[in-house]
Amino acid sequence: KSIPVVATPENHGGNPKARGFCSSLLKEGVFKSDDPKKIARSVKHSAEESHRRKSSPFRAAMSMLTFYINRAGDQLTKKRRGTLEMAKDELRKDFGRQPKD
Repeated sequence: KSIPVVATPENHGGNPKARGFCSSLLKEGVFKSDDPKKIARSVKHSAEESHRRKSSPFRAAMSMLTFYINRAGDQLTKKRRGTLEMAKDELRKDFGRQPKD
């Protein structure tokens, strides 16, 4: 089963805040990559190019990754979750922050 990236009333129970998530900024299939650096670069680019964000690009990018991980829940394999967690560390490095231990 694929994991929805685009929020719709059907997969979010009509929650207006959840429907506000716009994946049109993200390249299609970016979260399916096995390369954490590629995922981090793409999410960073999307966050920096967005004119709708209300927070810093770092925070917006991290939110996109976290949203995807949380939305996938138990459907993520340990390997996929590990790749996405490594992408978070790459994102931290790209923004000049300390990776989590």
